[in-house]
Amino acid sequence: MKKQLKALLPMLVAGFMGSAMAATEADVEASFNPYKAGMPSFPGLTAGTVINKANADQFKDVLSMGIYKLLKDGLFEMKVGATTQFTINKPYIDATKANLNKAKLGAKTGELTGYVAGRPFPEEPDAKDPNAGDKLAWNYKYGVNWGDGASISPFYWKYRNLQTGQVEKTIKYDFHFLNFMHRVKDAPIPEITPNPSGIYRAIYVKANEPQDLKNTQLLIQRFDDDSKMDDAYLYLGFQRRVRRLAQGQVTDSFLGSDLMIEDFEGYNGRVSDMKWTYKGTRNVLLPMWNHNELKLATDMPAEADGYKFVNYSGQGNCFFDGTWQLRKAYVLEAVPVNPSHPISKRTFYMDAQLQNLNGAAESYDRKGELWKVFSVGKTHADHHLPINKGAGIGIDDAGFMVDVQSRHCTTAYFKGQVDPKKSPANLFQVQNMRGGD
Repeated sequence: MKKQLKALLPMLVAGFMGSAMAATEADVEASFNPYKAGMPSFPGLTAGTVINKANADQFKDVLSMGIYKLLKDGLFEMKVGATTQFTINKPYIDATKANLNKAKLGAKTGELTGYVAGRPFPEEPDAKDPNAGDKLAWNYKYGVNWGDGASISPFYWKYRNLQTGQVEKTIKYDFHFLNFMHRVKDAPIPEITPNPSGIYRAIYVKANEPQDLKNTQLLIQRFDDDSKMDDAYLYLGFQRRVRRLAQGQVTDSFLGSDLMIEDFEGYNGRVSDMKWTYKGTRNVLLPMWNHNELKLATDMPAEADGYKFVNYSGQGNCFFDGTWQLRKAYVLEAVPVNPSHPISKRTFYMDAQLQNLNGAAESYDRKGELWKVFSVGKTHADHHLPINKGAGIGIDDAGFMVDVQSRHCTTAYFKGQVDPKKSPANLFQVQNMRGGD
């Protein structure tokens, strides 16, 4: 009997530890509403504060390192707004509750079993947990991002000289996003079928202007099985053929911009392509606002429906005129597994409520020196286009990628539309690219 108890003891302890560490509905509530007990604060920081070169040191503790450097170098001024709730849609929260504790990490990075829908790991990350970084990465992969289906149309990129502000090129795109699996809000739920290859999510891009890039198209298909390499295809209009991209090409400059394909949405790659490390929780200023309350662009024509894009100013007109909120954020480091990758690491400041990766991010070159600073500002869906009201996601609204080494930037003007009808499943097939001329 004693021998049997002795043999069972490790199993009983493991079972107890597992149940003690299991996420609860209280964890779900805290994950989606980190401000239930009140909004974060910092001495001297209030709505209306302007942070610039003169006072950046005073607020260094609530700034991402890259944004601090841009401010300290006098490249732009940051306008602080009140912290507000960016509540995620109820179906996604309900799916998180319904599938609580079903998702389990495998033995290797990139292995996940039992995931159904919602946020896989809603519990607060623990610095003592060696897998905390991986869990946050999975929360991003299966996060709402653009929801089950959406588009950015039009989507302008401007290539600028940071020193002079000269606009070297303007590209007008359409971007489309679609979740094929783990859908929670838009029919069909939970999956678009047929889907024999197990595509989880796809991105389709089409350039409309200028003429020399017209009809250039990019298709990225990411699989639910993270061990499978993404399928990526590029169609160049002047060549009139689709070619499959080699894995290394997703880390090349995309059409001469400061972004690589892997930079899209903050990080556009597999969980298994990086070693993820949770570096702690901080209150950080992140760009989040109500679009309809901002200063809007005067150098960009309004859309036919009256929609106006966010304005840019600062050095080289490289920085959006949006407000920044003090937000709870998880600092997450991603180091490429591939030693020949052009960057040595990225640091993300992940908004704890939305758990996206593009509010503030930094890329470091292979020498470990700061190379690029990336930021995408988000508008509350209820203060944007009527189609987005009630969408329950943070709408990407304006963005910049600043190359601090080459003194160059790419600015982005978004018209995001959470309208599943604009992103039908047939748009994300290779044969669709050939029919675009």
